[in-house]
Amino acid sequence: MRNFKSIARRELLGYFQSPIAYVFIITFLLATMGCTFYLADFYRNGDGTASLESFFVWHPWLYLFFIPAIGMRLWSEERHTGSIELLFTFPITHMEAVLAKFCAAWAFIGLTLALTFTLPLTTMFLGDPDMGPIIAGYLGSFLMAGAYLAVTCVMSALTRSQVVAFILGVIVNFALAVLGYGVFAEGLERNLVDVLGRDSGVWLSDLITSLGYSTHFQDLLRGVVEFRDVAYFLSVIIGGLILTRLVIEQKQAE
Repeated sequence: MRNFKSIARRELLGYFQSPIAYVFIITFLLATMGCTFYLADFYRNGDGTASLESFFVWHPWLYLFFIPAIGMRLWSEERHTGSIELLFTFPITHMEAVLAKFCAAWAFIGLTLALTFTLPLTTMFLGDPDMGPIIAGYLGSFLMAGAYLAVTCVMSALTRSQVVAFILGVIVNFALAVLGYGVFAEGLERNLVDVLGRDSGVWLSDLITSLGYSTHFQDLLRGVVEFRDVAYFLSVIIGGLILTRLVIEQKQAE
């Protein structure tokens, strides 16, 4: 446990010892504010209610590039520089190392997300928002960021190249993001119904879309925190960490 804390602390502090962290934070904040206030026209909410839906709705697409940019170096850099061999000279298991590096990166992302606190304050100033969807939205966004990061960890462990890890992370996360997206889900259901019939087509379509980020994130944005949505994101995170460990062990055995 001591080495776990040491590695996690070293990784987290490492972000702030280079300008990359500050560039990431500033760019993410500018991107979220730009999407919220300009693209989504925050001040002209169509139904006249005070909410942060126009803020959260962009997160799946912003994370598509920001999270792989953070996660691509987690294991690719260790393998490229050869420091992975030094890492495992410490009395720490592969799973503890994977978890320590993941937790540090996830904590950094969580801190960046927390810096958007001015938006809830602005919403409270402008009106009387329902805090349930806002709290659930932040929870869902944080969990979804963890899922994006876990997938990117697997991609980072597969290659020595950070660029390749980034591209793979974007591709796989994009596939998971669009699975539950409205337009894709509707088109998928229509095609499956045409091929398999209504009952089988609808069932298979629901099954496929339930594997996507958007399906579960949209449910949380409604302000209802259901076990199945939280369990989905945690399952992706746990599965990603286990796959990362297996890949690292296999690469070291070669």
